Order: sequence, then structure tokens, then C-alpha cells
Amino acid sequence: MNAIVALCHFCELHGPRTLFCTEVLHSPLPQGAGSGDISGQNEQAEEEEGGIQMSSRIRSHSPAEGASADSSSPGPKKSDMCEASGEICGCRSLAGGHPGYVSHDKETSIKYVSHQHPNHPQLFSIVRQACVRSLSCEVCPGREGPIFFGDEQHGFVFSHTFFIKDSLARGFQRWYSIITIMMDRIYLINSWPFLLGKIRGIIDELQGKALKVFEAEQFGCPQRAQRMNTAFTPFLHQRNGNAARSLTSLTNDENLWACLHTSFAWLLKACGSRLTEKLLEGAPTEDTLVQMEKLADLKEESEGWDGSEEEEKPSSQPDVVEGQELSKSSPETSLVPDCNSWNVAHRRLSVFRSLRHMRQVLGASAFRMLAWHVLMGNQVIWKAQDVDLVQSAFDVLRTMLPIGCVRIIPYSEQYEEAYRCNFLGLGPHVQIPPHILASEFAVIVEVRAASRSSLYPTLFDDEQSLNKYEFLVTSGSPVAADRVGPTILNKIEAALTNQNLSVDVVDQCLVCLKEEWMNKVKVLFKFTKVDSRPKEDTQKLLSILGAAEEDNVKLLKFWMTGLSKTYKSHLMSTVRSPTSSECRN
Repeated sequence: MNAIVALCHFCELHGPRTLFCTEVLHSPLPQGAGSGDISGQNEQAEEEEGGIQMSSRIRSHSPAEGASADSSSPGPKKSDMCEASGEICGCRSLAGGHPGYVSHDKETSIKYVSHQHPNHPQLFSIVRQACVRSLSCEVCPGREGPIFFGDEQHGFVFSHTFFIKDSLARGFQRWYSIITIMMDRIYLINSWPFLLGKIRGIIDELQGKALKVFEAEQFGCPQRAQRMNTAFTPFLHQRNGNAARSLTSLTNDENLWACLHTSFAWLLKACGSRLTEKLLEGAPTEDTLVQMEKLADLKEESEGWDGSEEEEKPSSQPDVVEGQELSKSSPETSLVPDCNSWNVAHRRLSVFRSLRHMRQVLGASAFRMLAWHVLMGNQVIWKAQDVDLVQSAFDVLRTMLPIGCVRIIPYSEQYEEAYRCNFLGLGPHVQIPPHILASEFAVIVEVRAASRSSLYPTLFDDEQSLNKYEFLVTSGSPVAADRVGPTILNKIEAALTNQNLSVDVVDQCLVCLKEEWMNKVKVLFKFTKVDSRPKEDTQKLLSILGAAEEDNVKLLKFWMTGLSKTYKSHLMSTVRSPTSSECRN
């Protein structure tokens, strides 16, 4: 995660100051750190924790710290000392020549570097400004707790202010804050719960250690009574070296900064790995929404079956679920689709591999008639002995329709009405009602054993299974050869006849065409079903959409049944709101 975590302190002498910060480096160490790296190679103390290797190394100071170019000698500078006690000032963490901390993440080749200030001047300015704001104007009620602030120029900040007990401080406590700075506002806001919990844990640990020291000091030498005796002495005149105690003194932990470095480095690594970015190319498609709804329905149904006992025998009629293949009606044959469902890829290789392959098998005119009925929502009936062939045909034909428009009974021993399925597989001896045979809303594909004179020519080596069949496509309303047909059908045929396009490219063309026409369906649904516009306006809309022809209108009305419940309910809840009605009027 590209962020900086810093511990800040409000010093009574100098105001808000940065005590300790950890930053992420995706490249080799800065120029100043490189020189110090060489001098500290012999004294590296390396540890490993959670895949991160930590070492203590010398780093040069930022220009803001006032360090000279030759200030690489270990030990604190005079400017870092408290005037009275000779100890390191409370608004400093590491002495002038003290080694910084560097942790190496072996998995990502990222370095986590900790020191009092960032080495880069621009980062130093950003951290400095965030520190001042977190301990002055950007404070939550009670002065202790989390808050968010920032802008695009100086970055966004998650700040958590807190108090540390100090028996020698004014009010017996000192004011600190831990801040997390990054430029990605959305990422930082999404990380709020994680950062709040982990930073709160660090603060609790610091406060617990300081409280033990405070209680021990109060037990040995109570400061409240002593201050009451000197109440009339100005407080500023009482200041001595103890008035600016360091955090290591307050917590009695000499390894405090190494522990904070480990905690801050882990926080940056964990916060960066818990959220991942995904490239979304727009809103979810209708097919995706319908699939999610079907999965939710199936899950709810399965949970209902788990909690109840079977009291009735299963119905003799085959079940139908939109967009899914289900079993036959007879118990003996119901196992066939389930077994074959594990072999869908094999069926496609051995029978129909694609729409282009089916067009070659059936012939151009027969395929156009079949595809026209599929797109219009008419019932498509396949009569064949080979169950795999029927299911393979439905697998291919369904790719022309939205998932919500697909209702399949892959194989049945009796005719099923069109309202139950628009794809129906029947055995060769099943009788079809006469009114269906003569209906213009149904197409029948009969698969017969081919005579020797009408054998289907084998185009590929793996088409031996089709070579023994002949296919007869009939309908009560044959599609005339000169009929224009729906626009999408003409574009599909153009893609199938273009030999320069591979099967994969044709599949992507189908996806694009379906999305294009589903968008037109959405517009028409909102215009007619939700807004209830008059027919004259609807005709104008269809002309604008390029779908004024009769076949295109029928297609849009059928595809409207494939819209997801999510989309429909969303329109009903938003468009019919009072605000929307007022705007429309």
C-alpha cells in the first residue's frame, strides 16, 4: 500500500512534531540511505517475522532536521538534548546519528523504512502538515479518537488522537496521534474499519505500558500534592528536564521504536493486501444478473428441502428452470442428462461444436428458419433418438438468446406446452398435437436415419456421429427466403459466413449483439411498462432505436421477458417515485 504511517506528538515547547514514521519504498533506498547502508553493514541485526526481514541501518537526515552532511556519527546531537537533563527531547524519537529501521518484504521486493521524518522533501512537507492538523484543528469531540481529513493536493489522512499518562506533564498526560496518509481517498475510507482496529490495538498497548509507569511513579512520589503546595508558582518557571520526557521513558521500553517499526510495517503490508482492485468494464450484464438470481433461488430451494421431509411423490412431468437443462420425465432415462452434464465439452466436440457448424450441417435456408424461430421466442422442438445430439443442439442454439429467455426441457416422452419451455427434446415416436404441427409459433427438427443417397458429407474427421443422420426442419409458417427478418439475425448470419472470423471471434460478436439489443429492450421496457407512454411515442422510439420493423418489435417484446428481476424492481422503485413524476410532468 502506498501510504505513510506516522506517530505524532504535541510538544509543550515546540508544538506538533512528528516522532516516528514508516514509509513504503518500491525502489532501492534513497541516496542518503545508500551511504549509511554501507557503514552499517557489519552491525546489521536481522530478524524475520511474517515474511518480512528487518534490519537496523544508518540513514541520513532530511534537510528539515538541520543535520550537516558529515553528521553520521552515532549518538545524539546537542540540539537533540534537553537543556536541563541532557536527555533526548520528548519531541524526538531517534538521535541524530541513530540507525533507522528497514524491513525487506521478500515476496514483493518492497522495503519498509522507518525514521523520524521521511527523507523526501515533498513527503516531509505532507507529513508535517498532516501532523499539525491532526494535533490542532482536525480533532474529534473529546480530543481522543479517529477522524478523517485531507485533500487531493496534500493527501488524505486517517488520524487517531490519544493521551499518554505522564506524572510530570501538565494535566498528567501528553497528547499523541497516529496518522495514516495516502493519496487514494476511496481506498483509505474502505480501510477505515481495518485501520481503526489495528491502530487502536497499538494505542492500547502504549497506554497500558505508560499507565504502569505512571502508577508506579505516583505511588512512590505523588505529584498532585506536591503541585498543590507550589500552586502560586508560575508553571512555565517550573520546567526542568523531566517536563519533556521521551516516549521510551514514559513507557519504560527501550525497544519501543523497533516494535513500532514492526507494527507499522505489518500494518502497511496487511492493509495493502486485504483489498484488491478489479477492472470492471461497466455494469453487470443482464445475463450475469439473471444467473445470480437463479443461483440464489436454487440455494433457497435447496435449503428448504434440507429442512423439510418428502411427503409427496415427485411429479411425472419434467421440471423446467429458465436457462438450465433438467431431467427427463421417466426415472430410467433421468440419469442420462446428469451423467452427460459432466461431459458437455465432449458432446460439443462429437456433435455440434458451434453455430457455424450447425449451419453447415442443416444448410443455410434451414438454419435461417430455425434461428428465426429461436430469436422470436417460438417453441423449438427436436425429435431424435440420440439424447446427446439434442442437448448439444440446445447448447449451441441457446447462445443466441439472453439467459432469462431460455427454458429447456432437454428430453421428454410426451409433448410439453410452449409456456413451459421454448426448447423441447422429444423421442422419435412421441406424437405432436396437430395444432402444433400447423402452428406458426413452432419449428420442428426431425432427426432421421440418413439413406445411402442423402448421407451428410463429412467435413471433419470427428463428424462420424452426424454422418448417419439427416435433418428435416419444418414449420407451419416457413420463413420466406426474401424476408428481411430481424436485424440481429442478419448480423449473425453475416458473422457466420465470414470465414475470416474464427469461432471465438463469432462468439464475442454474439455477446456484443445480445448486449446491444438488450439495451434496446431496457429502453423500451422503461418507456412502455414504467412510463406508460402512448403508442405514437413508442413508434417514434422504435424508429430511433432502428427496430421499427415487425420482426424487430416481436424480438424486443420476447427478449423483454428475459430482463432480470433486479432491473425491473430497480426501475419500479426509482422511476415511480414522487420526485421523478414531478420532473416528468
